[in-house]
Amino acid sequence: MNVLVIGSGGREHAIVHKMKQDGIKNIYCAPGNAGIEELATCVPLKVDDVRGLVDFALEKKVYLTVVGPESALQAGVVDAFTASGLTIFGPTRQAALLETSKSFAKTLLKKYDIPSPHFEVFDTSADALDYAGTIAYPAVIKADGIAAGKGVIIVADRSQAAAAIRDIMDNRVFGDAGKVVLIEEFLKGAESSYFVVANERGFVPLGSARDYKRLCDHDDGPNTGGMGALSPSDKLSPQLEEKVVNKIVSPLMGALEKEGIVYRGVLYAGLMIVGGEPYVLEFNARFGDPETQALLPRLEGEMIGILTDSAKGRTFSDRLSLRQDVSVCVVMASKGYPAGPQANTVIEGLKDAVGKDIFIFHAGTKNERGVIKTAGGRVLGVTALGENAHGARERVYKAINSIVFDGAQFRSDIGL
Repeated sequence: MNVLVIGSGGREHAIVHKMKQDGIKNIYCAPGNAGIEELATCVPLKVDDVRGLVDFALEKKVYLTVVGPESALQAGVVDAFTASGLTIFGPTRQAALLETSKSFAKTLLKKYDIPSPHFEVFDTSADALDYAGTIAYPAVIKADGIAAGKGVIIVADRSQAAAAIRDIMDNRVFGDAGKVVLIEEFLKGAESSYFVVANERGFVPLGSARDYKRLCDHDDGPNTGGMGALSPSDKLSPQLEEKVVNKIVSPLMGALEKEGIVYRGVLYAGLMIVGGEPYVLEFNARFGDPETQALLPRLEGEMIGILTDSAKGRTFSDRLSLRQDVSVCVVMASKGYPAGPQANTVIEGLKDAVGKDIFIFHAGTKNERGVIKTAGGRVLGVTALGENAHGARERVYKAINSIVFDGAQFRSDIGL
């Protein structure tokens, strides 16, 4: 059986690692990284090289392809694979609009009365600036498109809102993702994420996590792609999870069916819990990063059967079972991240950090003649399992203390 994973981050390393645990021998990853190449054959294809990826999968007779990053979904890789008769896990470009267009997702939520903060959509900065003068603060300014997890800005007053609108729409700090903006009601509560594997026949719960978006301790500093994760989320009780399923996931799947949209893949609901009730902040149409590095080490049993059932539109033949352990993932990032990460720094101590139920997932790394170096902003996701968050934290930070590279930055409060 040949399997292909598309992507190069810690999320993809965690997916490859789980598949290797499941006994899959022939794994390819495009393009991969220095950690993934120890488990799989890395292929020098970009995630949005749709034709190249299709040709490779056909040549290697790939049984299942798993899409990691949202940029590949937006590029239409699932549509192209499906048209070529290949089995691929992930939503089509149309279904992925749940993530790639916040205005699409929010409009769908509003139409079907799925709980979410009030919002307005603007395609000119002048209209957005006018509206910003009429609302209560704090508020949330969002770029409509995908912006590597950085396109959401919480503003305290009208002047901050104006600066955010001009940066997004006029200065295009997030590129074309900022052609349209949403101005959204600010909800104060506890954030969590909930994951299911879905298709048109139903869904299978995958579990919960809590992401830490800000660069620094105590949620200070700029937004990032994610500096760590805790799984399961300490903010989602079993009763709350039931509400998430009944008030959000099930109604959303029904809404997609009514709209004629077939959704196959991971559905990731970013939630705010206010007064014991869940509200949708956003959807992601793929495995989260770094949440996947915390989630998948807790997964018991094989994963590939569930992914294949989803991709083929079959009734799910099994459920997913999670260990009761708590998982803490801490991201180690390069000096200068997120604004201007430095690369080509030697990483030492990786072998010393590994142990039972301790996992080092590579993200921005490269192998130069046997020397592992930094090659991006988020470099490593160090994950540990424990009976509780305290135990997992002790183990993960002990592992981190063994890893050295110049300018390494990481939060010390993940899991608190």
